[in-house]
Amino acid sequence: MRTEKEIFDLLLDTAAGDGRIRAVILNGSRTNPNAPKDIFQDYDIVYVVNETASFINDKEWINRFGEILFMQYPDESPYFPSEKELHYGWLMQFSDGVRIDLTVQTVEYARENITKDSLCAVLLDKDGCLPPVPAASDASHRVKRPTAEQFASTCNEFWWCLGNAAKGLWRYELTYVQDMLNFVVRKQLERMLSWKVGALTEYSASVGKSAKYMHRWLPADEWESYLSTYSAADTESLWEAIGTMCALFGSVSAWVAGRNGFELDEAEARGCKLYLDKIRKLPQDAESIM
Repeated sequence: MRTEKEIFDLLLDTAAGDGRIRAVILNGSRTNPNAPKDIFQDYDIVYVVNETASFINDKEWINRFGEILFMQYPDESPYFPSEKELHYGWLMQFSDGVRIDLTVQTVEYARENITKDSLCAVLLDKDGCLPPVPAASDASHRVKRPTAEQFASTCNEFWWCLGNAAKGLWRYELTYVQDMLNFVVRKQLERMLSWKVGALTEYSASVGKSAKYMHRWLPADEWESYLSTYSAADTESLWEAIGTMCALFGSVSAWVAGRNGFELDEAEARGCKLYLDKIRKLPQDAESIM
């Protein structure tokens, strides 16, 4: 596996020798002093260029970075339209284990967007075309203090959508239930837990993508409780996960509310839990819910 120095030398030498490339930006975890360092860290690189078309049209130019094992062209996806004349990317997994996520961006686009992500460092700027940027940090990714409106909306979304999951369980629509729990309900629980982390750290920490660093600050019992909500695809396991989610969300939302002076709608939670209990016990031949 090539060393970090070898990769940076390759990236910068390529940029220095190509007149179309005017600057090089490093993004992501390699700029983050708080991110753990390991062999799986990507190289998130932006080449700032005069135009993107010549890079896109040349199907061979990326081969200079190594033997590609497999890759992705995210801007060619039919599901995520992109502005190829402004930016275009190649996600490359190399046969030696190195991964480079390389994007070309026009000068104008880079100048407009460079300060939006604090995990950013300028490695090369041939013309001084980029504005000054602060030293890289995770500042733009840190947990933000919630407003009362955000708190209330998160609570409402959590309790309301649990009703959808319960309905799906009674119908034995297990894939629907998994999606509802993991893509909707869990996100509200994750947000509430992150707000607790924010308060505990005076909003100086980032919990990372998918809250992967949250365990650093949560009490061990809460973290283990959260992990236990990842359920197998059977009705009993899913009901148990829902019960754990309710208990954890209830206690943490009360903590966050107290810490911030927010009003907690306890009747909403009671009503939802009553409904969940009814659905869990409801016979399959029932003609009425309540």
